[in-house]
Amino acid sequence: MKGQDLKPHIGIFGRRNVGKSQFINSLTGSEVSIVSKIAGTTTDPVRKAMELQGIGPVILIDTAGIDDVGGLGEMRMIKTLEIIKQIDCAILLVSNNVYGNFEETLLIRFKENDLPYLIVHNKSDEEPLKLPMKWVEFSALTRKNLEGVLVALKNIIPDTAYQQPSLLKGIINRGEVVMLITPIDSEAPEGRMILPQVMAIRDVLDQDAVNIVVKESEAAEFLEKTGLKPALVLTDSQVFNFVSKIIPAEIPLSSFSIAFAHMRGPFEAYVQGTKHINELKDGDRVLMLESCTHQVSCEDIGRHKLPRWLAAFTHKSLEFEIVAGLTETKHPIGSYAMIIQCGGCMITRRQVLGRLSEAIKAGIPISNYGMTIAFLNGIFERAVAPFNKTV
Repeated sequence: MKGQDLKPHIGIFGRRNVGKSQFINSLTGSEVSIVSKIAGTTTDPVRKAMELQGIGPVILIDTAGIDDVGGLGEMRMIKTLEIIKQIDCAILLVSNNVYGNFEETLLIRFKENDLPYLIVHNKSDEEPLKLPMKWVEFSALTRKNLEGVLVALKNIIPDTAYQQPSLLKGIINRGEVVMLITPIDSEAPEGRMILPQVMAIRDVLDQDAVNIVVKESEAAEFLEKTGLKPALVLTDSQVFNFVSKIIPAEIPLSSFSIAFAHMRGPFEAYVQGTKHINELKDGDRVLMLESCTHQVSCEDIGRHKLPRWLAAFTHKSLEFEIVAGLTETKHPIGSYAMIIQCGGCMITRRQVLGRLSEAIKAGIPISNYGMTIAFLNGIFERAVAPFNKTV
């Protein structure tokens, strides 16, 4: 479960037929991408989990050509540009001394997103590059200077791409007991636990602390029988209303979603933005951002429960838009009165921040599923308190 953040995400960009797919094959030493002389072979961005010599496990993302044309070409370009917010660094491939507005536009986007990048001159054995810029020479066909490319790439990958963030480091101490309350409903996978619960269990162990895992229906009885006072209780946000009544006020209480908000999201912006719930008006459009795609059920938190609870709490007629995965929104960011992001257990911290950066810059209030539910249940301050000391 820890590999999600330990794999740097690297985007490969360039014009059609510049050799992006062959470049990936050369880096990995295997035929993982389709190579063709037909321009536009790669359409949607394609992710490939690979091991690079001297770097380790990475996710390489092969993108469509930045000079794609036509209606479909424009759509592919949009998909390509969306990737910039989801990666840790980028490689821009150029060849045949072709460099112009397409490349300049891409570099501007990289800089706007504080994205480290590397320019690689592919097919350098065919024609020397004569452009006034810093680049690395390479030949995807012969693998000439492969070591130089790998060294240059390693140097631009930020340290944050390797750092494994912790849910609870600094929150709990060695030997302390943490109670994890994990409801089992139709959203839970058959015979397994959901990813946030599994990651929380592992993180507690990593802090040399003790896990107590119970369902919400067993928590009160367990505390009464054992007399234990956990250092922290983490629960599924959906049962906040029930759990907050059975966990004594002196025991710190929060949720898996809020723990992820602290680890991977703009925590303080979430805290401030959540309070905007009281300011929502009739007709306001609220954007619900889910990080994963899954089969929808009547118990789905983002699509059904939260919209229903928000409408009941505010007594307002609100419009909800749900966007799953990392796809773009249907409307301009300024048209949303508020944005509510899920915990983000399936994506990286950079992807969460990249997804929300435009909204933060525009001054649009943002929140998190767990914080929103805590606010609706009147326990917001209690739920964020365990993490406030580390903000």
